[in-house]
Amino acid sequence: MSTSTAPVVYPGLSRGLWLVRWLLVIPHYLVLAFLWAAFLVMSIVAFFAILFTGRYPRPIFDFNVGVLRWSWRVAYYAYGALGTDRYPPFTLADVPGYPAHREIDYPEHLSRGLVLVKWWLLAIPHYLVVALFVGGAVYGARGAEEEPLICISLIGLLVLVAGVVLLFTGRYPPQIFDLVLGLNRWVLRVAGYVSLMTDRYPPFSLDQGGHEHEGLPGGTASLNPAPPPRTTPALGSLLVLGGLGLAGGGAALVAADQLGHDADGFLMSPPERLTSDGFAITSEDAAVHTDGTLDRLPDSLIGDVRVSVTGAGNADLFVGIASAADARAYLGNVRHDTLLEVRDGDAIYRSTTGGAPASAPTEQDFWVVRATGVDPDLTWTLQDGDWTVVIMNADGSAAVSAAVSAGAGVPMVSTLIAVLFGLAGLFLLVGALLIAVPVRAINRR
Repeated sequence: MSTSTAPVVYPGLSRGLWLVRWLLVIPHYLVLAFLWAAFLVMSIVAFFAILFTGRYPRPIFDFNVGVLRWSWRVAYYAYGALGTDRYPPFTLADVPGYPAHREIDYPEHLSRGLVLVKWWLLAIPHYLVVALFVGGAVYGARGAEEEPLICISLIGLLVLVAGVVLLFTGRYPPQIFDLVLGLNRWVLRVAGYVSLMTDRYPPFSLDQGGHEHEGLPGGTASLNPAPPPRTTPALGSLLVLGGLGLAGGGAALVAADQLGHDADGFLMSPPERLTSDGFAITSEDAAVHTDGTLDRLPDSLIGDVRVSVTGAGNADLFVGIASAADARAYLGNVRHDTLLEVRDGDAIYRSTTGGAPASAPTEQDFWVVRATGVDPDLTWTLQDGDWTVVIMNADGSAAVSAAVSAGAGVPMVSTLIAVLFGLAGLFLLVGALLIAVPVRAINRR
């Protein structure tokens, strides 16, 4: 890989042409917008070609190199360097007489495993550095809408300084030119690597020209990688992705545990407002049939169920759980509503006609658990059977209104979070090792 420039005669540059180059390069920017769209599509095609065959299709490679070459010529002429007054040609091919060149050696073989991670995971350190070069930093105060007032990149700042010096002295400071060229060369090396054009990891250096890795042992100056080692990083890539997924699951559990539980540690649903003109609101029958498994499970694995009810006024409410058969016998001839679902914030009921209950719910003895009060909370240990939750006014009167939330204790959530993060750390560590070893072996060849 090479990025080079012809010798620059610093006093030969126009003093003020750089002030209008933004206008002069508009035709190039318009063309490059379409070329980069095609570059993205071609890179996706190349990704799958490398993944399945280990080869970068030569026509796509030549086109993508041409787009990078064209972009570098425009940047060198415009505000990426202000390196020449010669207008860039409209061509994907190399132009020998132009002072800026971009070449990438065609790789005969590329690692099928590295293609999965080198454009994002392995390139993260370079992305952080390149962001300082071209991404810019924010300066100045912020407006009412918290928008930055000034954003300038390191390369842009250096080119601006060079342009001002050039405007008043007619000379481009050689030290600034060398630094700008080194920064651009760093960016272009990273662009070639993340565009999947080489397996050789970009060096962290600011060299100013010549062929990449010139003078390597054996006299080679080529970026063509040697055939990859038998151990590919594909498994490492999968482990890294799995580790990230496990870490995301652990983070989601932490958020749910911290934001969703009440003071007693129950994970609760958001409260839903339920109303009925009848004498009761009931749930659909909940079937719990485990063939005795619940009795054999440790208390640390499965927790209690909680129903929390908040009244609309100062009247006492009643909430109870009974067997489905007992609830039907009590409410069979009573006007009440059965909650079917909550859809888009609206409760959907099935209504049952009838009259008033023969007696208040507090006078019944079939409830397996019950609570009464202005804001009653009910806690129940799961049991086998068919069960119904009933909410009524404590005196058995009509017009029931309450905000209801339900949840359960999850005693093992802390253990599960620790296990997920532990496995995530193990997967990431092993995956990183399985990626790093082949990459290091490739770079040594």
